[in-house]
Amino acid sequence: MTTPTGHDTFYGSIPVFRGFSSLMEPALYSALPDDWTIGIADIVESTRAIAQARYKAVNMAGASVIAAVANALGGREFPFVFGGDGASFAVAPDDLERTREAMAATATWVEESLDLAMRVALVPVAAVRAQGLDVRVARFGPSANLSYAMFSGGGLGWAEAAMKRGEFAVEKAVPGTQPDLTGLSCRFEEIPSTRGLILSVLVVPARAADPAAFRKVIENLVALVERSPDAGRPVPPDGPPLKWPPAGVEYEARAGRSGSLLRRRAFVLANTLFAYVIMRFGISVGGFVPKTYVRQVVENSDFRKYDDGLRMILDCTPELESALTKVLAAAASAGTVRYGLHRQDAAMMTCFTPSALRSDHVHFIDGARGGYASAASALKAMAA
Repeated sequence: MTTPTGHDTFYGSIPVFRGFSSLMEPALYSALPDDWTIGIADIVESTRAIAQARYKAVNMAGASVIAAVANALGGREFPFVFGGDGASFAVAPDDLERTREAMAATATWVEESLDLAMRVALVPVAAVRAQGLDVRVARFGPSANLSYAMFSGGGLGWAEAAMKRGEFAVEKAVPGTQPDLTGLSCRFEEIPSTRGLILSVLVVPARAADPAAFRKVIENLVALVERSPDAGRPVPPDGPPLKWPPAGVEYEARAGRSGSLLRRRAFVLANTLFAYVIMRFGISVGGFVPKTYVRQVVENSDFRKYDDGLRMILDCTPELESALTKVLAAAASAGTVRYGLHRQDAAMMTCFTPSALRSDHVHFIDGARGGYASAASALKAMAA
């Protein structure tokens, strides 16, 4: 296999597809080069943290590793996927050491600032292929503003399991090490359901499942969702609720790097007050137009994805929930899928906005009462 090196020659060359219903089309996915590396991060015992209602902290931790790596790479595009209580991504050889340092620093910051334990690992793509698996990546564009990575091939699942066995571990940085988390915030309030409930959906292939049968199930599920209002998007057209002071002040202050925590809190409070006023009254400042930014927030919301399995956070009617559950139960009985669902009354958003003047700001969506992590627990219970 030819293995292009450099920072982004591979990922940047993959065409962006627009229709989410095409996500199972194999031709959209390109094999990662052999000399690339997969990064994996997750929160240890996230279920316990969620039981303590620490949803925002878990999501902030999960998104922090993406922000840290993105900033370490100078904002260059790289493939990543947010999983609620963790993240997965891939980097080129030239970016490996910067990525390792960012992950190590993030693990230390998560422990010291959020009182959570994060494990991180870097798994060579070659090690995945030695297991007879693959890591293939596609680029899905939810809007003209940006694209998100989708992964297939079974390699991410194996890499995560290897990390949980203690393999390929990245050691935490020394105490006090602070990653660059510029742009990471959670200023919006919870987003209540307007159609009935917020449903977290996680669907993976059953062991020894027929790939064609699994693809058909996923395509059926996506078709059901596509027919629902706004494809089940949990972010309303006028954007998420915004209040002051925002619920995420403390987390954003802890993500800062300069000055004492008290000083950072004061800065975040002043900064969010300014932002609240211009957003509330639609005041354009410089090149920033609030109405345009809100439209981009809605368009850029990452509420559905594929990383060796289908993940969705949907604002759905009871009828859609019933239809999805029926398809999944039948597919599980046929030995085609394993799945987890989690029902809640609201969604939440964690944002990565290095510049509000650019259109490619990223907004990660999860359920506000357990989300993906609780859906994963339900899936594990099914497999037991």
